[in-house]
Amino acid sequence: MIRKLSELEKMILLSTAFTLILVTLRYAITKENVYLFYPWNLLLAIVPSLFSRQLKKQKHITIGSLLLLGGWLLFFPNAPYIVTDLFHFQQRPPVPYWCDLLIVTSGAWNGLALCFISLMQTERYLSRHLPAKFRTPVIISLLVLCSYGIYLGRYLRFNSWDIFTRPISIMHVTISHFIQPWQHQQFWAFTLSFAVLLSLMYFTIKKLPGLLKTTV
Repeated sequence: MIRKLSELEKMILLSTAFTLILVTLRYAITKENVYLFYPWNLLLAIVPSLFSRQLKKQKHITIGSLLLLGGWLLFFPNAPYIVTDLFHFQQRPPVPYWCDLLIVTSGAWNGLALCFISLMQTERYLSRHLPAKFRTPVIISLLVLCSYGIYLGRYLRFNSWDIFTRPISIMHVTISHFIQPWQHQQFWAFTLSFAVLLSLMYFTIKKLPGLLKTTV
């Protein structure tokens, strides 16, 4: 199984293991369950990468590829969602401040790395079927939808699978956000601001290979 992973995927696996080891050691020493949500959140963050890993191999638009794309989009917000777990960070003696800082920052890094790798794999598939001029707008739109999903998860406590178990509730909330935008200023501020941040980070990361070529 490990041999089938790319070098990049192996690095992400190591990085994720680093966070989980820190969480495990912290719990073993303190018996506090403060950060025990990280294993579950990291697992959910990996799910969209599993979809996109298969999606990038698809050559044509088929029912199977559309199902992969739909599954990816549904779980995609779970990856960058981990960034919002920074909200849980505070000093909790006798645990050293730097220890908890390492947990939340490494967790956030893992979430962002999984987010951008997954998006790049999905973009590889979309690039086969979209004209070049539409690719950037589509990617930005996907990041806006992703940011909306993060808002639903963090503030309204919806899960990805609630689209099947609580579709009416999600529909009601979404309609309210758009027909009464003045009553949901925090939603719009968060969603658009987070989408801008993710877009800046994503397109910056895509420029890095070019930087490496110029420095060699």
